[in-house]
Amino acid sequence: MKKVFTLLLLACLVILFHSCTHQRSGKPKVLVFSKTAGFRHSSISVGKLAIIKLGEQTNFEVDTTENADWFTDDTLKKYSTVIFLSTTENVLDYRQEAAFERYIQSGGGFVGIHAATDTEYDWGWYVRLVGASFDSHPEQQEAKLLVVDRENIATKHLPAVWVRKDEWYNFTKLNPDVKVLIKIDEKSYKGGTNGDNHPMAWYHDYDGGRAFYTELGHTEESYADPLYLKHLLGGIQYAIGKNEELDYSKAKTQLPPDEDRFVKNVLVQGEFFEPTEMTILPNFDIIVIQRRGEVLLYKNDTKKLKTAGRLDVYFKTKVNTDVNAEEGLLGIAKDPNFKKNNYVYVFYSPADTSVNRLSRFEFKNDSLINSSEKIILQFYSQREICCHTGGSVAFGPDGLLYLSTGDNSTPFDEPNQQYVNHGYAPLNDEPGHEQYDARRTAGNSNDLRGKILRLKIKEDGSYEIPDGNLYTKGTAKTKPEIYVQGDRNPYRISVDQKNSFYIGVK
Repeated sequence: MKKVFTLLLLACLVILFHSCTHQRSGKPKVLVFSKTAGFRHSSISVGKLAIIKLGEQTNFEVDTTENADWFTDDTLKKYSTVIFLSTTENVLDYRQEAAFERYIQSGGGFVGIHAATDTEYDWGWYVRLVGASFDSHPEQQEAKLLVVDRENIATKHLPAVWVRKDEWYNFTKLNPDVKVLIKIDEKSYKGGTNGDNHPMAWYHDYDGGRAFYTELGHTEESYADPLYLKHLLGGIQYAIGKNEELDYSKAKTQLPPDEDRFVKNVLVQGEFFEPTEMTILPNFDIIVIQRRGEVLLYKNDTKKLKTAGRLDVYFKTKVNTDVNAEEGLLGIAKDPNFKKNNYVYVFYSPADTSVNRLSRFEFKNDSLINSSEKIILQFYSQREICCHTGGSVAFGPDGLLYLSTGDNSTPFDEPNQQYVNHGYAPLNDEPGHEQYDARRTAGNSNDLRGKILRLKIKEDGSYEIPDGNLYTKGTAKTKPEIYVQGDRNPYRISVDQKNSFYIGVK
């Protein structure tokens, strides 16, 4: 009886242990993803076979695909790690990106091989996950690799100086939080641009998951090299971790809704002239502003558009009539407590003075009350030039007001000049050429142009500086209203429920 009881107790302890650790049953499974939208490496096919063989030798299962439709919660949760094998350029759509973020946040693993850094340049989350973005490479050649971590599972078998031939990447956007395993000695080959701190392999815990990257693996010969294969295996084993079930309750990224959940409903058509921004009132009436000064109101009950006011704005050049000015009535947002106070906030260019102005107005009885204007903030704007006014107003869930402002500079090539910007930042600081110098605005910490401003509006229409803005109040040669600096033309912004904001440029 005691023996039976002991066996039952041991069985219960084993079950309890596995339930506490949430370890998967069976072998770990990894997914090798090798979709390419740019250059395709000939080593991909031998790389897949090599990883399958590593799995057979070390007890993990391998699936391979180039089908991005596999990137869903239901599919990804089967895998302990996902390997990006020399993927290139944009390989996932926005829904698949969200699913992969959720996978990592739930405890998943990631391994990036070689061109995984030549992938998804515009997806900031991924760039931080993989640890860098590809910049350039010289011709393939032999070089010295310096193993800086001799204890890690992916490098402890390697010589301190590892001499091998491969294609050596130069990087941008290196994530400073990664733990570097291998560096390359730029003095040992031609074409390196990252200097003494030029990493080639690294790992880090990231956003709830584990990520390993090795730059090595361009050549087909790599996947027959025992030293390289053991290095890659160590990275895969790190990414697999304890082979635990994923916990999707920890996923922060929300899945975008299906397109068929949205229905396009045309409310009004053909009755606008350069509308710039709108705000939806609690009763679902919609205030629409137009650049040349009109304030329009769409009535939800009658389904009709009517005039609700007008501001006298500067919206076209008067001297240089061939220049396309962008000033005018630019932005509007209702107060978070509009039901109680009837306030709207408007950003506009008054006709009588060279400023762009943020003001608060009352909106009552379907009309903008001009006499109720309370000027909150204004700043100089150079006129009779093109372009870049920005001009969006938005409130965050924290009740703070965000305002986007353009750099008030001309982005086009300056006529009759030897050196021009070719669409990059205009930087001509010669006297009389100010409109072609964005350093005076977007690059100037003491100027409100070319910025995102963040304000805490008080009941009387004045404002305070919230904690967390870019410059602390009182810092010399700065404006404490600045939240983001260095913008070109942040034309439209929105703030989500996590207080993250999004910028649309024009």
